[in-house]
Amino acid sequence: MAVTFVGVRHHSPACARLVRAAIAELRPAHVLVEGPADFTARLEELLLGHRLPVAIFSHYRDAERVHASWTPFCDYSPEWVALTEGRAHGAQVHFIDLPAWHPAFAGRRNRYTDAEERYAEERYAEVTRRLCAKLAVDNTDTLWDHLVEVAGDDGVAERLTTYFDLLRGESEAGEDDTDREAYMARWIRAAAADAGDRPVVVVTGGFHTPALRALASKGDVEWPEVPVPPDGATGGSYLVPYSFRRLDSFTGYQSGMPSPGYYQRLWEAGPDAAAAALTESVATRLRARRQVVSTADLIAARTLTEGLARMRGHRAPARADLLDGLVAALVTEDLDQPLPWARRAPLAPGAHPVVAEMVAALSGDRVGRLAPGTPAPPLVHDAIAELERLGLDGDGPRTLRLTRATDLERSRALHRLRVLGVPGVQHTGTEDAQERWELSTRQDRLSALIEAGAYGATLEDAAAAVLAERLTAAGTDMAGLARVLLDAARCGCAGLSGRIARALTGGIAGATDLRGLGEALATVLGLWRHDRLLGTAGSPLFAAVIDGCVTRVLWLAEGVRGGPAPADPARLGALAATRDALRHAAAVLTVDRADALAVAARIAANPGAPPDLRGAAFGLGWSLGAAADAERAVRGAAGPGTLGDWLAGLFALAREEVLAADGVLAVLDELVGGLDEQGFLVALPALRQAFAFFPPREREAIARGLLERRGLAGSARALLRTETDPLLIAEARALEERVTGLLTAEGLL
Repeated sequence: MAVTFVGVRHHSPACARLVRAAIAELRPAHVLVEGPADFTARLEELLLGHRLPVAIFSHYRDAERVHASWTPFCDYSPEWVALTEGRAHGAQVHFIDLPAWHPAFAGRRNRYTDAEERYAEERYAEVTRRLCAKLAVDNTDTLWDHLVEVAGDDGVAERLTTYFDLLRGESEAGEDDTDREAYMARWIRAAAADAGDRPVVVVTGGFHTPALRALASKGDVEWPEVPVPPDGATGGSYLVPYSFRRLDSFTGYQSGMPSPGYYQRLWEAGPDAAAAALTESVATRLRARRQVVSTADLIAARTLTEGLARMRGHRAPARADLLDGLVAALVTEDLDQPLPWARRAPLAPGAHPVVAEMVAALSGDRVGRLAPGTPAPPLVHDAIAELERLGLDGDGPRTLRLTRATDLERSRALHRLRVLGVPGVQHTGTEDAQERWELSTRQDRLSALIEAGAYGATLEDAAAAVLAERLTAAGTDMAGLARVLLDAARCGCAGLSGRIARALTGGIAGATDLRGLGEALATVLGLWRHDRLLGTAGSPLFAAVIDGCVTRVLWLAEGVRGGPAPADPARLGALAATRDALRHAAAVLTVDRADALAVAARIAANPGAPPDLRGAAFGLGWSLGAAADAERAVRGAAGPGTLGDWLAGLFALAREEVLAADGVLAVLDELVGGLDEQGFLVALPALRQAFAFFPPREREAIARGLLERRGLAGSARALLRTETDPLLIAEARALEERVTGLLTAEGLL
């Protein structure tokens, strides 16, 4: 058989050049490429004239498995070059791997993940460790550049063969890749038999090449069938625009090469031109961030880069030479994080700004674009039509009044896009039956819509499928189920509300998380009450959820124990939701108000309960009309370590009652005024958290009352707008007091 195997590393310019040269020299009858065999019939679609990078997005769904994966291509991908050069030289071009939906790809989001990194880990680690130590390089990426990308094309085929043979050795692939290799070998045998005396070129990941050489020499020579999804399963493949950011290992893509912007320039112009252009790009980006980069800095960076290249035996600067040279010239202080290219890791939060801009410059900002006429799933057309019909196809802020039928329809469309993860659709707030949105046309919107097309043909169907998936994933997580229910209501997916409510009902008895239970109660209660907007009010199923949640919240709250600690807003929210249910849904509750007030009184009087919960329990009783000596209760919580937390609970449950009872604020003013500097410093963080429960207008009214109580004139609003953090001011005063005391004790004052 005249079969030429070209083992490659995915997204390698050197491998792409090798593939191009092999096809030009051999002019083969067949070019066989690692890629989804079910897409071979659609190669014309793949070669329409897109701006790369693009990817084949594949999705699959059955009763047991949901799968989505991407097969990305950029200009310098060896697989892409094999497709285009094979066509240009008259070869029959075939993808020969199993389809992306096949169980062999379960759990794999990117087809082109280097197999040598998944299997034979001990051998791979040992071989690469020894090679890196021998050649004095940091990791596999710098090793690859040293051996392949900047080493010149002479002898590259032999070096690649030796490299991949060393990595694979005698080790077996995992079961999934063994199935893939057996399938690809059948294509190779059939193509060789069909070609007769003409050559066949096979382009696959280098890890597979040794096994394919052995398998191609034995077995049947019939063209293999392309697998189809089983009955009852749904799936498909579409082209999507991709981006260098999604390709880059520094931003999370763990296949092939990092820094795609650098390798694009390497592919187009060679290593010297790539180093020069990217040095300029880094300088431009840093100057845009007001970082000083002088001509002398750039000369130093270039000199250091070239010096490192010579010292490391490179005929031209490699990527690591460029990065190390730039860091040495532009970073003058110690770095508190390892450099990402020294350990092949994503850029960590808090990275030095120079390092971050270097990674961004080498990553590149290229975004692919599909050619006109590229097939798209029905969801894309439905979404575009809906946005145009509803007048939502422009950019900028939108305010929707949910009492208007058209705006409610717009709201549901936007929420469906949000649930589907479509970028450029940001919900910025809801108040008084009005929603605020910020819309922007993003480059990656089309990709997201195509990928969301895996869930359904219309926005409503796709959103419902995503919510059903989230419902299953939430299990018995009450907070998670509540969020799914709220999103279902906002999206107008009424068919899901019953399922979600039944799941909530089933989870109440075993719920132990007071916070999640409170979120569920608040969500369901709001939906049960507001039929005019969301169409779910009065549901008996929702009423059962409300009843069960109230009973469980009261039972759990009474069992909470703990000393002073920061107030827990989510825990307080659970009691606030219980208060609202007792006010507005008493008719569907099995717990009557008297029983609830008795629980609240026991919690408020229990010294073992956390301060915020004791304050909230007192506020619960007060807000529901129980007799309450609020001034005495405030005095009882007067310790600096507990006052603020107790007040947070009180304000969360009885804010209106506090404002109406001027005596409570007067007592509080007296208590806070009586604290010494140290006590005030201890109490201040919790006091600030407590008063955050009052909206700005009410805080201003409290400030005005304080001024009047002291007979002072001035702006109440100004008291709320200090130029310096109040905690910092308090700490400074405490420090001054300690210094004064020390100086006095030593007779220096």
